[in-house]
Amino acid sequence: MKNDHPKLVAALDTNNKEQFAHLSKSLSGEVDMVKVGLGHLGAGLDEALGCVARDGHEIFLDLKLFDIHETVARAVEGLCHFPLGLLTVHGDPHVVRAAIEGRKRGKGQFGLLAITLLTSLDHDDVLASGYRDQPMDQLVLSRASHALDAGADGVVASAQEAQLIRAKFGHGPMVVTPGIRPAATSRDDQKRVVTPGDAVRAGASHLVVGRPIMLASDPVAAARSIRLQMRQT
Repeated sequence: MKNDHPKLVAALDTNNKEQFAHLSKSLSGEVDMVKVGLGHLGAGLDEALGCVARDGHEIFLDLKLFDIHETVARAVEGLCHFPLGLLTVHGDPHVVRAAIEGRKRGKGQFGLLAITLLTSLDHDDVLASGYRDQPMDQLVLSRASHALDAGADGVVASAQEAQLIRAKFGHGPMVVTPGIRPAATSRDDQKRVVTPGDAVRAGASHLVVGRPIMLASDPVAAARSIRLQMRQT
């Protein structure tokens, strides 16, 4: 189920403030969103979010919140003063419900995304985490189902599972896919990777691309090349 209007998200995962500011400004108008993550907590999250907003980007805040109900609710409520577009939490239903409550308290307008399974994990990693032995695609589909039933606006999942999620839920929820690697580039620490074209064909609504843009000799050219690959489906 191809998505007709997929968005390109640049993951600027660097705590070097000068590099971050330069990339954010350079990519203005070239990407749809900028993802800010945990790496910015020690380097000044407020400053990073302000920089992204000033450069005209929609903000994707990737914190993967996970805690007891009231702690998550308060954390999300406190984030509502930022002009967020998307926020991630873990996909456990109680976490999703807590985040929804916090967003309501803070009158936030952003989308809540539930993490299903990190794209840096493979089957052995899943077993080592204590999950029962089952196909990874079925585990992701199960976690996505529970999160969406709890009220999440979308899920974060590998494009390898996006097609299954689309088949079950249609085009309603967002399906955000990390682990995107253009053809002939390094996998880095991602284990379940796909090309931009494959992700779009699988039904991804948002493609998250980090190092292939951030570490490119010409990040703008890299972003444009990925956009071209997204359209060639």
